[in-house]
Amino acid sequence: MEADRWLLGGQFEDSVFEERPERRTGPPVSYRAKRCEPQKALQEYSSISEKLPPTNFAMKRDVQEGQARCLIHLGRHAEALVMAANLENKATNIDHLTTVLCLELAICSSLQNVEKTIFCLQKLISLHPFNPWNWGQLAEAYLNLGPALSAPFASSCKQNSFTSSDKSIRSSFPHSGRGCLLCFSETLPESSVFSMEASSASNQKNEKGSDNIQNSVAEKREAVLLETQMKACASFIRTRLLLQLTQSQQTSFALERNLRTQQEIEDKMKAFSFKEDTLLFIAEVMGEDIVPEKIKDEVRTEVKCVVGCAPLTSLVMTSSKEFEDKWFGKIKDHFCSFENQLHTEIHILA
Repeated sequence: MEADRWLLGGQFEDSVFEERPERRTGPPVSYRAKRCEPQKALQEYSSISEKLPPTNFAMKRDVQEGQARCLIHLGRHAEALVMAANLENKATNIDHLTTVLCLELAICSSLQNVEKTIFCLQKLISLHPFNPWNWGQLAEAYLNLGPALSAPFASSCKQNSFTSSDKSIRSSFPHSGRGCLLCFSETLPESSVFSMEASSASNQKNEKGSDNIQNSVAEKREAVLLETQMKACASFIRTRLLLQLTQSQQTSFALERNLRTQQEIEDKMKAFSFKEDTLLFIAEVMGEDIVPEKIKDEVRTEVKCVVGCAPLTSLVMTSSKEFEDKWFGKIKDHFCSFENQLHTEIHILA
């Protein structure tokens, strides 16, 4: 070894001083990650699980999560849910529980079960109320719930509708009706005329009853869809507020994603028919707890160590109603009071 290769008492191999290889001038070769078949991956995970010592809880948990995700890809959702429930019961800190809830969210999304997807997101938000991406997903889920809610009302409307032979007759004769019956009275026996007129009156009464039921169903459907839109709008607004809060701390692609998402939310908000003062009220309610100092304190004191299962269960909402009462209760009360005031004004004018 040459003398100049000794630096401060250290000895280096000759390879350290070799010239660096030339860089390629062309574009980099595209990288393609190897894709493993879910069935083969599941077998590998199962093999690893059998060889793990019983005390290696961390590796066991990771392997079980991998098994569950393979089961999702294989369409074996019931088995995946059982495995996720087992992981949730054994979760000992917030990080574990967050991972399990993300797994449950993946299962429900794969099943295209919108209501359960919403509940999974609500539980995630209970753990991390200042995560804008979970709120954004919740808003999208509420929007997807709208079409799903319309179907039961439509079927209910069909079940409650009245049918009569008179309707089928009238469908064959565009100009049929009471006037048509009177035209044929000269050629029909008197008793037949009276019975047909009585039948027509009865059918008209039934039709009025059917119209009332249909109107009631339509009003209920409109109210439910309006409430769902309100929840989606409120979730979008909170997403935007949280993104605006973190905007000053971001650069590069993170900032680009933030601004792009805010613009997308702005475009989607235009589809809602809420007035400006209503949107301001929703923003005020959804941003009550968004105080930078408070958020820093909550993040700093967030429990990351093992705390046991009992305290963890108290951090997650037990029902969708509990979550919606907490976050949307004030807004819903505002809508109800405004609706009651509107009905009172209409009644006075009438």
